[in-house]
Amino acid sequence: MSDFAGMEDLLQDFLVEAGDLLSGVDNKLVDLERAPDDRGLLNEIFRGFHTIKGGAGFLSATELVTLCHLTESLFDKLRNGELDVTPERMDVILAATGAVREMFGELERSAQPAPADPGLLDSLRAAVSGGGGRPAAPAPAPTAPAAAAAVSVPRQGEPDWDALYAVVTGGTLVGEPAPRTAPAAGVPAPTVPAAPVAAAPAAAPVQPISSDPIVRAAFGRRESDLPGAHAPSGRRESERQRDNSIRVDTARLDQVLNLSGEIGLTKNRLNALRSDILSGRNDAETLHALDIAVSQLDLLVSDLQNAVMKTRMQPIGRLFQKYPRIARDLARSLGKDVELQLVGEDTEIDKTMIEDLSDPIIHLIRNAVDHGVEDAAGRAAAGKPAKSVLRLEARQEGDHIVILVADDGRGMDAERLRAKALEKGLISDEEASTMDDRQSYNLVFLPGFSLAAKVSDVSGRGVGMDVVRTNIQKLNGTIEIRSQLGKGTTFVINLPLTLAILPVLLVRLGDQPFAVPLSMVREILPIDPASIQDVGGRATMVVRGEVLPIAPLATLLGWPRERVPQYGVLMQAAEWSFILAIDSFAGREDAVIKSLEDFRPKGVAGVTTLSNGQIVLILDMKELLDGAGERRGVSRTALLAAE
Repeated sequence: MSDFAGMEDLLQDFLVEAGDLLSGVDNKLVDLERAPDDRGLLNEIFRGFHTIKGGAGFLSATELVTLCHLTESLFDKLRNGELDVTPERMDVILAATGAVREMFGELERSAQPAPADPGLLDSLRAAVSGGGGRPAAPAPAPTAPAAAAAVSVPRQGEPDWDALYAVVTGGTLVGEPAPRTAPAAGVPAPTVPAAPVAAAPAAAPVQPISSDPIVRAAFGRRESDLPGAHAPSGRRESERQRDNSIRVDTARLDQVLNLSGEIGLTKNRLNALRSDILSGRNDAETLHALDIAVSQLDLLVSDLQNAVMKTRMQPIGRLFQKYPRIARDLARSLGKDVELQLVGEDTEIDKTMIEDLSDPIIHLIRNAVDHGVEDAAGRAAAGKPAKSVLRLEARQEGDHIVILVADDGRGMDAERLRAKALEKGLISDEEASTMDDRQSYNLVFLPGFSLAAKVSDVSGRGVGMDVVRTNIQKLNGTIEIRSQLGKGTTFVINLPLTLAILPVLLVRLGDQPFAVPLSMVREILPIDPASIQDVGGRATMVVRGEVLPIAPLATLLGWPRERVPQYGVLMQAAEWSFILAIDSFAGREDAVIKSLEDFRPKGVAGVTTLSNGQIVLILDMKELLDGAGERRGVSRTALLAAE
């Protein structure tokens, strides 16, 4: 029987509230390290931990209360001026908050938490008594390419990124707790791996970000903690429901309720007018009243749709607040001084997108701290301040959200990137000679590409950036790199406001319409047979000096080509531009996406219903292109000849 029988709702409420409080505490601790004399911050941290301890006491979680009490005692001495804030004491405190998260994971399984690591408790007691704590031991770097778990990049039919690699974004944990082993000396630093890293197989695996020791310390999570990793289907379903919960401001719900009431009144008015018309009243006054009622209903439904969409929107700050500690721990383990600045935390974005953005942003931040930012000697030689500034920014631009991850580090060397890609056999000499700087920067997204001189637990395996781009594309977004050698690098992520409504271009093959994401469309071109040339046995067109391959939609779908394509859609898929050859257009629409959960054909992202009631497939262009392989393009002769 559960240790919390009859208290499940209370336990879940505690985990949600305490998880948010602990995330705030972690964020404030990073701020406190930069401003150790800020008594206001210390008071806020103390109050947050005191609230967590009170809730744990109400649930009789004795071991969690013990850990919180010791940590709270240390906070009390810091805020009273009896002790100073030092990096060593901060290591002890952050190790304690990581252990608290592990205990939340045990509570999530309705089990009382086991005692905290004895070494951690001893270090907390020593710190409370005036000791400085011991510095974190450096993380040993493996000597061979390694990965904590050989998990392949998600492909068709496999679980997606969220199911495999997600780091907790709401502060609660599921799965097995991380092992607690007493260290040989001092407190286990957030950057020390919990277990030796196994050698990678020949095929390049994806290292789940949750396996990283720094992320585990910040989020208290391991591979076995992934939702459903070792759980029966019933439990996986309940966890999925919890993950899908959304906090909504009551004012927004009031707006939805008011609009629903007005729609009900308008419906009653329409029913009355319908009865009048059926009884023979077809005069101008009745028809005018009908027109007014229909127009009013149209406005109300649009307002209701917008109001409901807003209930899905959440401030991105709930995601951003997870990252300062990760940046701090990684920078400290690398001996660098990095400050993560958060900008635009109030920017709202679809809640489901917030969850899927967690891991890509973690990887970009890790990449910036590890590769982008110079060490102290390098910054001094470049005439830069000792402290590097890493900026994480979000803002809304029209119907898109823009997220920036920018550092003031060494920047990217386009020539070096091309040379490394050539050395690894990822591009040809001809491709390298025609690449501009923007295309060279995009080489970092190729699977297997890495500039790291040696493999460590942080980087060097040539996986990660490819997964980042893949998962941004799954959100119908794009990622762009801007860099200046010696000045820094900025990753620019563009995302739609929501995934529930997708602007699409309707194209036709014969009489059959298909929808393609408008975000991929650059322009629409007529296909002139005289302008088509064969390059390498494939049909191409020159558009403003750029030679672009032509990919017939019929070929990508495996359909017979019954006529010569009349139009081309110039599309941008990642770093590859091409012309999608089609028969005609059916217009542009904002599609309400319906997923195909039980059966999803390859290359189909979902379905939508047009205004005329027709059901249309929304194409997943990247999946179609990947699946087509050599069939992406055809020769000029084949293109201009109907089958």
